[in-house]
Amino acid sequence: MREHGMAFVLDIVPNHVGVDVPAANPWWWDVLARGRESEHAATFDIDWDAGPILLPVLDADEEKALGELALSEDRTQLRYYERAFPVAESTGDTGTAQEVHERQHYRLVSWKRGAAELTYRRFFDVSTLAAVRVELPEIFEKTHREILRWVEAGEVDGIRVDHPDGLSDPGAYVRRLRAALGPHRWLLVEKILAAGEELPASWPVNGTSGYEALREFQGVFVDPDGAGLLTQLTAEHTGSKESAHSAEHAARREVADTILAAEVRRIAALVPVPEAAPSTEAEPGEAADRVRTAVAELLCGFPVYRSYLPEGREALETAVSVARTHRPDLADVLHAIRDAMLADPSGPLATRVQQTSGMVMAKGVEDTAFYRWNRFVALNEVGGDPSRFGVTPPEFHRSLAARAASWPATMTTLSTHDTKRSEDVRARLAVLAEIPREWAVQMRRWAAAHPLPDRTLSLLAWQNLVGAWPIPADRMSGYLLKAAKEAKLVTSHVDAVAEVDEAIGAWLGQVLADAGIVAEIEEFVARIAGPGRANSLGQKLLQLAGPGVPDVYQGTEVFEYSLVDPDNRRPVDWAARRELLARLDEGWLPDVDAEGAAKLLVTASALRLRRYRPEVFTGYRPVPAQGPAARHAVAFARSASLVAVATRLPVGLADRGGWGDTVLPLPEGTTDWHDVITDTPVEGATPRLADVLSRYPVALLVRPA
Repeated sequence: MREHGMAFVLDIVPNHVGVDVPAANPWWWDVLARGRESEHAATFDIDWDAGPILLPVLDADEEKALGELALSEDRTQLRYYERAFPVAESTGDTGTAQEVHERQHYRLVSWKRGAAELTYRRFFDVSTLAAVRVELPEIFEKTHREILRWVEAGEVDGIRVDHPDGLSDPGAYVRRLRAALGPHRWLLVEKILAAGEELPASWPVNGTSGYEALREFQGVFVDPDGAGLLTQLTAEHTGSKESAHSAEHAARREVADTILAAEVRRIAALVPVPEAAPSTEAEPGEAADRVRTAVAELLCGFPVYRSYLPEGREALETAVSVARTHRPDLADVLHAIRDAMLADPSGPLATRVQQTSGMVMAKGVEDTAFYRWNRFVALNEVGGDPSRFGVTPPEFHRSLAARAASWPATMTTLSTHDTKRSEDVRARLAVLAEIPREWAVQMRRWAAAHPLPDRTLSLLAWQNLVGAWPIPADRMSGYLLKAAKEAKLVTSHVDAVAEVDEAIGAWLGQVLADAGIVAEIEEFVARIAGPGRANSLGQKLLQLAGPGVPDVYQGTEVFEYSLVDPDNRRPVDWAARRELLARLDEGWLPDVDAEGAAKLLVTASALRLRRYRPEVFTGYRPVPAQGPAARHAVAFARSASLVAVATRLPVGLADRGGWGDTVLPLPEGTTDWHDVITDTPVEGATPRLADVLSRYPVALLVRPA
């Protein structure tokens, strides 16, 4: 990398380690073999008082599966098919495999028991990833020993910390990591911020991995006027007027009651039940149920992924208020939880509630509600808020100005390995907000001709089909099946319904066999593809030129229409991109729809300018257009020598006849501007947008040094 003039940012996952193959993790192997006596017993977040460590690795029929256990020839390992587990020296001398199993520090149980009975903390609901206690200095040291050796050797220029909200104390963790890294290395956290939420000021980091920026860069290209008709279409199609917040709460509660039930139970065991509460008059089992229910409701009420006590009291109070609204009969228990958390903000109860609220949010909202509440799926994105229909230009400018002032070295992004659909799919779908009536007519007809087992899934399917069209049947069918299982309405990963899965798998084949529908789809996609590309170029330019350090996800240098993982992890054709770049470097100005080269031109132009003239990418201020089509332009200045301008709501712009006499007054009446994308001069201090954007819907204007 150094030979190529590149820096190296290391992505680390300090919250958990893999334990799927115990023999591959000597710490975990030793804990299984020695239990509490292991030198690594404190490394993992294990509830030792709950009995043997439960390992959910057996088939659903647990009794039958236990009959398949076998001992290795030397009786040092228990075997379950290809899996191997240690036999403690003092317990494995005699008996059958089943009898030896009963004498270990662990128990092999059905995979179905993991959600409710697990005795160690996990990464979300993934039982093969066990949490480690990096809050302990000695555990931090041994889990980061190799990483910090690389840092000490000068091989690491920055670190990105995955899933900080799963840590016991994220603030203390990043402070310890910053002390080890020194003040100058780049340090980012993969923290998902809600709209309006700020990183804690006490965290010595450079920023986040950029999901909050994704919402802004995309949202400014969404027409808020489309909300009404798309809301009406959704209600008519599904037969429900459920709000986004209601759908999210229901999904969060479902997750808390099922796949995260073990975490809820462990928190409930820490709750001090108030002495004078009505629960004292109930049977012990009923009292325990009230506490568990109160914990689940509290976890579902947070407006953000987690609070950071003691500073984050407001989020906790909101969660208590929301939980009381849903279950006023649990007010006493909710207040007891809140009071105990505030009395000891770093204690086990406060810590586990804070760690788990983010898990409930991620699994309940991102991975469930975002597949259920499908009014306009372009907004159903990590870090997004589907209830907020787009981002107004004033909000957009306020957010970017704040980023420039407070977090100038934060990362920004448009697509990642975790996004539900690529930036270009979302950019094309944004056009639907400009033509909601046309879309409603088409989708109603198509959905009636080719229904799916669930009507909310139908809404999602048709939007994603036109957003990613043309897409091979295997990719789209795989996506839809995953979406349906994540939604958990008619089938799921845990309880698959064979006939539903078969119907979903066969759906696209039936659509593609209908020549009339295919012709209509192609005609409609041709209608939205051009404006979609304009949106793609616009959000790309604003991200690359805006405050922060832009992240360009693999392959998105050109138009790239992918859906969720694993679809967005397909191999990238780098040779084709190198060939396009070579042609661009020879002076080729491609059409906007030519092989995605226009997007590569915008990307290369902006990034090369950032490399060679970094001094012009400082500060931030809006540059408002003036004239009849002013609302269709979004522009900002970085310093007095750089202006980025993009077209928004391109369908509406075309319908009104173009830019007309709309102009863009450049900073301080300056002249001598040059568009680095087209390599052409821009005349005057107040150029007409019809001239500036005559070739492409975006321009990057710079003045000579």
